[in-house]
Amino acid sequence: MSGVVMFHADKFLARYPEMLSAQFSWFAETVDKNAVLENWFSQAEILLNNTRCSVVKNLSERETLLFLLVRHFAELHHRAKQGGLVGRISSATEGSVSVSAEMPESSAGAAWYNQTPFGASFWQLTSKYRRFRYVSGGQYAGRW
Repeated sequence: MSGVVMFHADKFLARYPEMLSAQFSWFAETVDKNAVLENWFSQAEILLNNTRCSVVKNLSERETLLFLLVRHFAELHHRAKQGGLVGRISSATEGSVSVSAEMPESSAGAAWYNQTPFGASFWQLTSKYRRFRYVSGGQYAGRW
């Protein structure tokens, strides 16, 4: 299908090799990694139109954005497995372990994306598509 980004798990994992590291043991132990990644890709397609009608016409750019969303979902899942910390870590202490997270002031949409560096990158890279565009209708030359 032309005009559509096809998901390739091998290409995604080559871009984000940390997904196979010991830090992500839950993912490394997953029996069907491709199914998990394809599910996250399907979710990413809900957030970013992956058809010929997408506002992101460049397929390479759209693939990058979709991969960022997949990685964002993976990071959110990883955090949930570790206890469900939500937001950006604002401070951490080692003695008697202390971690605090914050959700900085931002729009409702941006807050969800800014929970991970991957979501924040997606949000920033797509800012050009969220701007108001004025298209002039031209000069009126007729009469009613």
